[in-house]
Amino acid sequence: MSSSFGRLFTVTTWGESHGPAVGVVVDGVPAGLPLDMELVQKDLDRRRPGQSSITTQRSEADTAVLLSGVFEGRTTGTPITILAWNQDAKSKDYDALKDVFRPGHADFTYAQKYGHRDHRGSGRASGRETLGRVAAGAIAKQLLATRGVSIVGGTVQVSDVVASGRDWAVAESNAIRCPDSEAALRMIERIEAARSEHDSVGGVVEVVARGCPAGWGDPTMEKLDGEIARALMSIPALKGVEIGDGFAATFLKGSQSNDAMGPEGFRTNRAGGILGGISTGADIVARVAVKPASSIGKAQETVNASGEAVTVAVEGRHDPCICPRVVPVAEAMLAIALADAYLRQCALLGARSVMDSGAKA
Repeated sequence: MSSSFGRLFTVTTWGESHGPAVGVVVDGVPAGLPLDMELVQKDLDRRRPGQSSITTQRSEADTAVLLSGVFEGRTTGTPITILAWNQDAKSKDYDALKDVFRPGHADFTYAQKYGHRDHRGSGRASGRETLGRVAAGAIAKQLLATRGVSIVGGTVQVSDVVASGRDWAVAESNAIRCPDSEAALRMIERIEAARSEHDSVGGVVEVVARGCPAGWGDPTMEKLDGEIARALMSIPALKGVEIGDGFAATFLKGSQSNDAMGPEGFRTNRAGGILGGISTGADIVARVAVKPASSIGKAQETVNASGEAVTVAVEGRHDPCICPRVVPVAEAMLAIALADAYLRQCALLGARSVMDSGAKA
């Protein structure tokens, strides 16, 4: 099982939903980077369960414990390890599901692949695994900030409610993390209605990287948009990714879809900040499709480990909509992909400098 992402900025998550702890090892961070653990904790708090009435009521402090890679507030160049202890797992809630394949979950596929699975809260397939991603993403954000790159995100759709505004400051002022305050109220209504029906709803989360310079990425097999898509699609419960206009571009003509250029730069950004797999210098814009949460109290048909037909209603503490907690995870994975692209660009420029020096000699 691959639990790592990145070539030079390498992130490896570990731990299970109902194990002792979850965490991450981040390798490749240059030495000397001032690392603010309060910013790491801030992002972990944004992902933390139990933070509002529309998220799971599992109560976890998710306090970041720094084990290695930082001395006197600066990175040492060695692997950074961060963990958070699991403190509110109620494994007995899952005893009745030990031999039942829950619809929408990875129960069946894990059993087919490994022949053995951790049924407690989905084990590695749980959204709890994303804590390590968010911690790593917070480090990546601080590295990117040295180049003037910042990342924002929010929920732009829940069910049939679509945000029209993009005020990213507003996104942090409401429970759904929507950048449109009016749409946020209607989104919360949809979520509460689904919860009352013992059901769930999905939506769309948008993330934007601002200040990314032109030239990052690769023109062929490891295109920047491809690496971003891979990073985002590795998040649990995501079923689609689009960059820039994405699927909406299929309704346009080339004359409408192309981003015109002038002396001042690109006049539009339908490409989402990437052309030919390489960043253009415009905002990098990505959206992800978040499926409705699989754990619902409504009875559903399934089978057990013996192949017998059974009915299951998943009890316990679950999110009726995952979108607000996906926002910091999607931001993190975008940051991780860009941090890796940044270090790879640094390596390219270093190699170019060596070649230029050799030519002059």
